[in-house]
Amino acid sequence: MVFVLNKDKTPLAPCHEAVARKLLKEGKAVIHRIYPFTIRLKEQKDTSTFKPNYRLKIDYGSRYTGIAIIKNDKEVIFMMQIHHRTDVKGNMDRRRAFRHSRRNRKTRYREPRFLNRRKAGGWLPPTLQSRVDNIKTWVRRLCRLCPITAISYENIKFDTQLLRDPEISGIEYQQGTLQGYEVREYLLEKFGRKCAYCGATNVPLEIEHVIPKSRGGTDRIDNLVIACHECNQKKGNRTAEEFGHPEIQQIVKEPLRDCAIVNATRWRIYEVLKGTGLPVECGSGALTKMNRIRLGLPKDHHFDAVCVGFLTHDRIWFKSRSVMHVIAKGRGTRQIANIDKNGFPRGYRKMKKLFYGFQTGDMIKAIVPKGKYKGRWTGIIACRDNGYFDIKDMTGRRIAQGISHRYCRLVQRFDGYGYSFEQTKIYGTFPLQPVEVGVSMCQ
Repeated sequence: MVFVLNKDKTPLAPCHEAVARKLLKEGKAVIHRIYPFTIRLKEQKDTSTFKPNYRLKIDYGSRYTGIAIIKNDKEVIFMMQIHHRTDVKGNMDRRRAFRHSRRNRKTRYREPRFLNRRKAGGWLPPTLQSRVDNIKTWVRRLCRLCPITAISYENIKFDTQLLRDPEISGIEYQQGTLQGYEVREYLLEKFGRKCAYCGATNVPLEIEHVIPKSRGGTDRIDNLVIACHECNQKKGNRTAEEFGHPEIQQIVKEPLRDCAIVNATRWRIYEVLKGTGLPVECGSGALTKMNRIRLGLPKDHHFDAVCVGFLTHDRIWFKSRSVMHVIAKGRGTRQIANIDKNGFPRGYRKMKKLFYGFQTGDMIKAIVPKGKYKGRWTGIIACRDNGYFDIKDMTGRRIAQGISHRYCRLVQRFDGYGYSFEQTKIYGTFPLQPVEVGVSMCQ
């Protein structure tokens, strides 16, 4: 389906791709946006008789968020999946390390900045705020492209202690694993006062991380073991499984970082959705699962978005075969010097963004008349000051380099996101046959 805007840029009912091609060919419309593809009519249309209802459904996740638009609660006209950034904390830690090391070198002194910070009310860490901003951005965009009348949102809460211990109950919620112990004493008793890797006894033992902190491990008690100095040094930056002890790796349960992210931001996203002025329906994870099983849909974020909330129809019609994947990339960097893996500068960025009318990240179409890369190229450009650009595909792989700016034509400005499409086998009416589901609906 193609989004349609009136002449005054107010949203109209989306149309089929064939109708959009006809309007563009006859000169009755122009291309307004490429991703998602949107056309704008040249003549103002009367919208007083406009009646269809379009519901925006959101399946929020810490890494991926599925979004779907449903017409009259029974026709799926658009599906997309947001890929949230997971490198924010790593980039901030790296920047902080360079800033700290700068104070120890004979360079310009920078005062410590730990007492001059004020956090506004409702402050969220940048890693969480980026996820909230991604959803806020795309909800606003889709509301400007489609006449959304309601929103359904999966407001799910994870019980992290229950995920760790399914048998937990009562006062055990208030008593942690270290109840009555210190960390070292607990580990010594847990592993029988011997090395967890070689079994050595009567030797000095050290606290060791099963999954190293440099690999995403935490200081939680279930990620700690005791080991002798030789094994600790020999293991290095490897996990216990890579070190040859998969049985120790099994004692480390799945990290709950994703659950904590959802718990910390779910109500902030709800406030963002309420700020649109549209009615917001909240659904549970169990309801989404029941709807997905009843419709016979595969487990994926965009299909989960279709199943969010209460379905008023027994069948769903899929009008689109494709899913748009939106990858959050950010809008640039404040880092002036490009550095190597050791932190030494290897080049400096220019003090401007535009190069011959283009900026890095813009989507362009280039027609090269001669040379090694002769032909037609479409992709994302990496600009250079000399006017010869590199062209990359949606995955970041370089497909052409040294292309003159004279051969490039702008398709869409860089907006902080990358785009790709996935063709699905889901098309038509689902379920194909009535399905009996033995799950009760609880309100």
